[in-house]
Amino acid sequence: MTGDEKPRSIQEYVPGKQVTMAHLIARPLEDLCGQIGVDNKGAIGIMTITPGEGAIIAADAASKAGEVKLEFVDRFTGCLVFSGNVAAVESALKGAVYALEHILGFTTAAITKS
Repeated sequence: MTGDEKPRSIQEYVPGKQVTMAHLIARPLEDLCGQIGVDNKGAIGIMTITPGEGAIIAADAASKAGEVKLEFVDRFTGCLVFSGNVAAVESALKGAVYALEHILGFTTAAITKS
């Protein structure tokens, strides 16, 4: 390499099996719910999962673990949004994270709340 050449680097995306976020929003403001098109039932659960198809499995596990409404499932980005009362959303998040971690061997993030 001469002094005029810049080093090149090649980046490659290698998806792992992971839950990158599992978050509960308790008592969301009506404005937020309206902006994202979610019914306000007391809480919103949000997850991001890699690979994206894991969102389908997480949606199934979440809906079986808590009485929640699936608001959005995107198998391409791995985004999952559901709503319900706080206890139901918390149960759904725990159920989805448990299934991904213990059944499928995903690395998981801690469930957070705001």
